[in-house]
Amino acid sequence: MGLSCGLIGLPSCGKTTIYNAITAAGASGYGTEMNQAVVNVPDQRINKLVEMYHPRKTVPATLDVVDIPGFKMAQGDGRGSKLLGHIKDVEALLHVVRCFEDGSIPFAYETIDPLRDIETVDLELMAADSTTLQNKLTRLEKKVHANDKDAIRENAHCEKIYAAIQQGIPARKQKLTAQEIASIYECNLVSLKPVLYIANVKSMPDANNRYVNALKQIADAENAEMIIVCGKDEADISQLAPEEQKEFLKDLGLMESSMERLMHAAYKILGLINFFTVGEDEVRAWTCKKGDKAPVAAGKIHKDMEKGFIRLEVIRYEDLIELGSEAAVAKSGKKRMEGREYEVQDGDIVMVLFNK
Repeated sequence: MGLSCGLIGLPSCGKTTIYNAITAAGASGYGTEMNQAVVNVPDQRINKLVEMYHPRKTVPATLDVVDIPGFKMAQGDGRGSKLLGHIKDVEALLHVVRCFEDGSIPFAYETIDPLRDIETVDLELMAADSTTLQNKLTRLEKKVHANDKDAIRENAHCEKIYAAIQQGIPARKQKLTAQEIASIYECNLVSLKPVLYIANVKSMPDANNRYVNALKQIADAENAEMIIVCGKDEADISQLAPEEQKEFLKDLGLMESSMERLMHAAYKILGLINFFTVGEDEVRAWTCKKGDKAPVAAGKIHKDMEKGFIRLEVIRYEDLIELGSEAAVAKSGKKRMEGREYEVQDGDIVMVLFNK
């Protein structure tokens, strides 16, 4: 399961610069088509496992990053609908917000105002969701008139969510119940998708400027994640060799690259974890939802493993590194057998036993 994230924001907010920092793709920021790249998820644990097993093949978890061009939906040229289609295809939104002043880089407005910029993008997302919900309500009409109980319930939920959107409240801020979310599942509302805010600053000494602080207040009020990135510096760093990257990040006072910080935050908002399979043939990272039970996680490896699941052999990553081998972990009594109700944990090293 690859994680798919879409970079959104107003034109000239630095979105494509940050895309280049994440992917080292060197994409132009002036095109009207989206950019897309698959990048490996940085995880030091897989490096340690490779050192231990010397596998013939190493497969890290991956991130699908989509750079969606800055847009003004009111252009009437059909471009807005196309861009919203790209947004519907991703699981999380990485909203880049301009938090720097620079007269040499044109912007949609004469001033810098994170709240205004976020509201501008949210209004476009909500406009799209309004149309989607209206279409569903139209489809439900006949069933509602026929007193179909499921349709009546879905209709009530859709009307409630639609009314709140008309009041300027994105679906993600409406504290929807599980039943309400189920009623609108097929709609794939874009304003329901989790958002990670990225404060794009001119230099890291600006990380505490008033625009960043304003964005932090917005993120806190929304209970959303926020990271601060100097897009230009990190895009330059992404072009360097790994050892040189570490030195430059150190000079900037950063322990991690924007890629690593972004991934940690994206995993958090989506509730994702990584587990591993290991051996001489292959060391691989797999991604599942936190709270997924053993058969579901096994299904990420192969659907047959979910269908024929018997049990899971589990070793904690920390135990394997500390004790040095699977045999030592087993001898210590720390290798476990888990059944169908076991919730896979971040860093679990597993072997699936199943009926073929």
